[in-house]
Amino acid sequence: MADDPRTIPDLLTAGRDDATAIGAPGREPLTYGGLRWLVADTATSLGAFGVGRTDRIAIVLANGPEAATAFLAASAAAATAPLNPAYREDEFAFYLDDLGARALIIEEGNDSPAVAVARERGVAVLGLTAQPDGPAGTFTLDGGTDVSPTSAAPATPGDTALVLHTSGTTSCPKMVPLSHANVAASARNIARSLALTDTDHCLNVMPLFHIHGLVAALSASLATGGQGGC
Repeated sequence: MADDPRTIPDLLTAGRDDATAIGAPGREPLTYGGLRWLVADTATSLGAFGVGRTDRIAIVLANGPEAATAFLAASAAAATAPLNPAYREDEFAFYLDDLGARALIIEEGNDSPAVAVARERGVAVLGLTAQPDGPAGTFTLDGGTDVSPTSAAPATPGDTALVLHTSGTTSCPKMVPLSHANVAASARNIARSLALTDTDHCLNVMPLFHIHGLVAALSASLATGGQGGC
């Protein structure tokens, strides 16, 4: 495990360059070296699209390796808010408004109501194109709009990495922002509690818009240099 990781990129330093980080059925595995490159490349892309560390990005992707890597990569450059792809139009409207989202990451060509809601609000729609012939989780982003680029500054422990909402069972859902330090500490503590090592493989069947899928399964596995499967 990386020594005292305090950001999500720190967590990804636990694995050797050639060790498998993300696996998926029928796909070539993504190594830690490849994942670290993807994180850096995505930060540069987001900066070119005008998205910076203090901005919030909604992510609407089906469960799978790209949902995992998009969260890891985007959170290194901005605050991420993975949303349930099954939400209705009015639900997307609530969450995008409440977040004050700067951008939406969604699979290229997806006709989800999230796209129309985002465009009505002037939220940049970033189309994610998976690379099916490449390692699991690899993707490119296309902004499709003219924006002023910003610098791709690295995340700090106090930056917000993940924004989740409460279930809203007693009133409107409330935002719960988690810093990089929060996520890194949780991942580290879960990995220690479960005695995970770099030889362990995680079969992640939890939703990747939920704290358990994102932190307890994915991030905790990567914190040890192990494999996070999706």
